[in-house]
Amino acid sequence: MSDEPLLRVEDLKVEFATEDGVVHAVDGVTYQVFPGRTLGIVGESGSGKTVASLTTLGLTRLQGARISGRILFEGRDLVALPDSELRTIRGNEIAMIFQDPLSSLHPLYKIGRQLTEAVLAHRDVSKAKARERAIELLGWVGIPDPGRRIDDYPHEFSGGMRQRVMIAMALANDPKILIADEPTTALDVTVQAQILALMERLQEEFGMAIVIITHDMGVVAEMADDIAVMYAGRIVETASADMVFSGPEHPYTWGLLRSIPALDRPRGEDLVPIPGTPPSLIRPPSGCHFHPRCAYAQPDHARIDPSLDPVAPGSSHYVACLLSSEDRRRLWAELQAGRQPQQAIAEVGLPEATA
Repeated sequence: MSDEPLLRVEDLKVEFATEDGVVHAVDGVTYQVFPGRTLGIVGESGSGKTVASLTTLGLTRLQGARISGRILFEGRDLVALPDSELRTIRGNEIAMIFQDPLSSLHPLYKIGRQLTEAVLAHRDVSKAKARERAIELLGWVGIPDPGRRIDDYPHEFSGGMRQRVMIAMALANDPKILIADEPTTALDVTVQAQILALMERLQEEFGMAIVIITHDMGVVAEMADDIAVMYAGRIVETASADMVFSGPEHPYTWGLLRSIPALDRPRGEDLVPIPGTPPSLIRPPSGCHFHPRCAYAQPDHARIDPSLDPVAPGSSHYVACLLSSEDRRRLWAELQAGRQPQQAIAEVGLPEATA
């Protein structure tokens, strides 16, 4: 792996003015994407995952967003680039698979026309060469009989096949970074597995970096080398996937992990949902944004805003939590042993939570 990140997002803030107030969709986010590796950005709906990636492509500019911070791609700050230069990067060096392939593909144009347009937008080739490239792309992503299917319309493809077409379109110009926004949503589990396996195979073949945006910790476990956990527009924990799954340090990450089924749990055991709902991004809570839903929140957590800091000096594992690292590790160990949050709090010797 290269020591230098291919993409570095620094203190990114994205705000939208509405009649009800300013939406702080992304609030000071920092993360890195390395060549040939996969970053999983995970969190509940409305946490700012998609907005951060749309801003990387310059698409939130079209919605009148107020943007600050830096997005460095091979030394170029994408936030500062004019639209004309950004268009040469979008879909070419950085490509995106959007969440709903049916709404992303034009229903009145054949697949071949849409794929060839993606090629012609960034390559000086003939239409015949672009069509050859489109057929080649469909073959790469596993569309049977691509020479015939290229002349079909989107509605003639299944959901999984449409997602493959979207991947083919994203790969049209050999991007260095592929951003996949919920690439397996609304697909059955068998097709989900096929799509994830396809993305992994293509990454190995072409060496591109992948940013996968999802709320599904199972997808992250399957795909990601590194993980950034987002909550209320902020990253609350980031580390390698191994670190996050073996020793998570943020209570929100604990909630995400405990709310998914696991084969090593007793049959019939209830999942543990995260209480409450995500906060308003117009009027986020004071202090730690997670404190109203946190079973371990202390009185000062409502007024002190945690920073994203390493869990130990020199560590690559960062967390934004006001509990001490020792208390966090002990609490997670108690939860892993089957304790409920209140029992874990008592075992660790913390005061009762205020949330």
